[in-house]
Amino acid sequence: MEKNFLIAGFGGQGVLLAGEVLANAFMLMDKNVTWYPCYGAEMRGGTVNCEIVMSDDEVSSVNKAEADFIVVLNQASFDKFENKVKKGGYLIVNTTLAEEKRNRSDIEYIFAPIAQMAEDLGNVKMANMLALGLLSRASKLFSVDILEKALDNVLPPHRKNLLPMNKTAMEMGYKYDLLPINC
Repeated sequence: MEKNFLIAGFGGQGVLLAGEVLANAFMLMDKNVTWYPCYGAEMRGGTVNCEIVMSDDEVSSVNKAEADFIVVLNQASFDKFENKVKKGGYLIVNTTLAEEKRNRSDIEYIFAPIAQMAEDLGNVKMANMLALGLLSRASKLFSVDILEKALDNVLPPHRKNLLPMNKTAMEMGYKYDLLPINC
């Protein structure tokens, strides 16, 4: 089984960290995985995305034409990547920064005010981990527990103090009522 994931937003939203955590989670599950980041020259505010390919066998390639699961954290990412979702796949949308539009009838849409939920938690920078919690629940391919272990592996020592809040964000995302809407 091979599954393709894409996480997209703008610089500063923790897109690459979220992708690295997801890739590490799959490695902890003894899966074959690739993590392919793509970003502009800007430090913050530019577009950024990463693709994660997970497989029981060797990973066939990166930069796939379609993905099973796409998380978009802003409107520009929604506009750019909605058509890249495979038929029957999922598009998870941060409605704090993107409109609730259903342009396709062959995919599942999950709309959640991800950034607002993170802000309510106390730190809008937790939106990326909240999104991973949503993705965990939608995909049913990995648990929040494995994400938490992966985050612990990925965070540098001077950021370990952020683990509890990030774990809370993941759990909050996982518990969110998904209500996928198939148009």
